[in-house]
Amino acid sequence: MSNTAPEAQQSLESFGYKQELKRSMSTLDLVVYGLVFMVPIAPWAIFGVVYNAASGMVPLVYLTGVVAMIFTALAYAQMSKAFPLAGSVFSYVGRGLHPTVGFFAGWAILLDYLLVPTLLYVFAASSMAGIFPDVPQWIWAVAFVLINTLINVAGIGSIKLANRVMLVIQLAFVVIFVVIAMVALNAGTVPGAEFTIAPLWDADKVNPALIATALSIAVLSFLGFDGISTMAEESTGDRKSGGRAMIIALLVVAVLFITQTWFASALAAGTISFGDDEVNNAFFVLVAQAAGSGWATAFLAVNVIAVGIANAVAAQAATSRLLYSMSRDRRLPAFLSKVNSRQVPMAAILLVSGVSLVLVLFFVGQIAVISSLVNFGALLGFLLLHVSVAVYYLGKKKSKNYLLHLVVPLIGFLIIGYVLLNADITAKIGGIVWLVVGGIVYAIFARKNGGATGPLPEHATATAGEGGGEVASR
Repeated sequence: MSNTAPEAQQSLESFGYKQELKRSMSTLDLVVYGLVFMVPIAPWAIFGVVYNAASGMVPLVYLTGVVAMIFTALAYAQMSKAFPLAGSVFSYVGRGLHPTVGFFAGWAILLDYLLVPTLLYVFAASSMAGIFPDVPQWIWAVAFVLINTLINVAGIGSIKLANRVMLVIQLAFVVIFVVIAMVALNAGTVPGAEFTIAPLWDADKVNPALIATALSIAVLSFLGFDGISTMAEESTGDRKSGGRAMIIALLVVAVLFITQTWFASALAAGTISFGDDEVNNAFFVLVAQAAGSGWATAFLAVNVIAVGIANAVAAQAATSRLLYSMSRDRRLPAFLSKVNSRQVPMAAILLVSGVSLVLVLFFVGQIAVISSLVNFGALLGFLLLHVSVAVYYLGKKKSKNYLLHLVVPLIGFLIIGYVLLNADITAKIGGIVWLVVGGIVYAIFARKNGGATGPLPEHATATAGEGGGEVASR
């Protein structure tokens, strides 16, 4: 364990909590976790759709995305430094803005975190059906849920090991793809294919409408780096380690996204757009043309594993930590903050698994509906995060760093606000319904606890410092 672990533990105790989760995540572990959550090979599954929407300039989409999302990552870094707690935006907004607003920020992003595992299982099951058409999709989905639950219940050590193995596999296939593409381009295997600057920038095609479309797609492509914030109470680093890990993971995955899609766009050999019969499998079609159907099947299998296991393990871990934190602050049932002998929130993990099982069986084959709801929750949480940065640092801390605490959150707010306003109508309706349900939940627990927030007596330390006094005062 790092020498900074005791300092991190003392920092947690200053907010009135005792150390319950196991501190074993180094900054590198946090970066690996964030990369796995964002899925380095994520562009494979949506390459055709993005290619059509961006007039072939897929790398430009991801470049736009990382520029847009860096503002949100910087906002997360500022708040995670101030409040190194497992609750992510629930803790940041609650302490930076107001506890009630914090609940709704946490409730909003909980929609994202609860549905992400479901989305991943449904997508992975659908892909497996393409490889094994005789096996019902629900069987694959249930199998993925059980595997990921076992990994999460086994403890943070198992999650770290799974993350490392899955990341190595994905990075290996990124390298394999780049080699395949370079060989094919050099040998002229794909007629008309060539590596040019056009996929990154084609002045004849770039216009405000295309950039706006790219922005909406790109911002949603980077969801996942924020999950690092839920590991704050398992980090061995200092207060800044989580923020550093988020920014590093975001930049690394952006380089991987841009590199892969640039080579894939080159292999597309000037294709105007992919037809309906191949748009959802465009990347794998390109691999098959460059290296044969055997390699295409291998890439498809790795994609399924990355989504159905690696990404889902990370998502389930993040969701359980958010539930743990909200329960600990008396905003959700108390049993969700119980930690077992392996120092993991067992009840929260099992609840996520149970919800996933029910939703998977209900939503099999409805990827678009789940995706729209996931996006709403994340974007609303980000929006409130940006507001909390400005209010906490400029208002409460009287900061004079106007670049980080005013300009950055303002730009981030405008970007996220634009994407949220242009979200699918289904997402908006579903999101509003979810917030109404959240209002009912909030009222129930506020009445039950007499309006009190903060740690329960069994979580509080004997001598809470300044942070604990701040919580108690609420």
